[in-house]
Amino acid sequence: MLAFEAATRDLVGLALRSVERIDVSLPQFRLLQVLDELGPSSPSRCAGMLGVVASTVTRLADRLHRSGHLIRRDDPTNRSMVELELTDAGREVVRRVTEHRRRELREALGHLDPALRMAATEALEALHRTLGSAASADARRHLPM
Repeated sequence: MLAFEAATRDLVGLALRSVERIDVSLPQFRLLQVLDELGPSSPSRCAGMLGVVASTVTRLADRLHRSGHLIRRDDPTNRSMVELELTDAGREVVRRVTEHRRRELREALGHLDPALRMAATEALEALHRTLGSAASADARRHLPM
C-alpha cells in the first residue's frame, strides 16, 4: 500500500510540474485534455469524463474562455445547450504539457530494468481498469438526468 501511495505522490508531482510553466491550473488543464480527446462537447459530457458535476466544468470553462483557451457556443443541434471547443491556444497547451510529461516519464522509466518496467506497466494498467471503472460509475451518479 505504501508503494502505491508514494507512486501517487510522485505522479501528482509530475502532473503539477508539467502545468506550472503554463497559465492554466491542473483542473483547467484536465478539461482542456478532455476536450482535446472528445472534440466539441457539452459541459455535461466533459463532467462525466472528469468525474465532476457540470457546474464545475462550467466554472472552469468560463475561465478558459476568458483566457482564450476554449470557445463556448450554442450547440447547433439544441440552442438551449452550450458546446465547448478548444482554440488553437488550448490545443497548444495540451501538446506542450503532454510532451513535458512524456519526456519526464521516459527519462524516469529509462532507469528501470525492462522486465521491471513491463511488470509495472501491467500492474498500472490493471489498477487503471479498476479505478477507472469506479470513477466512471461515480461520475454517472452525479450527472444530471
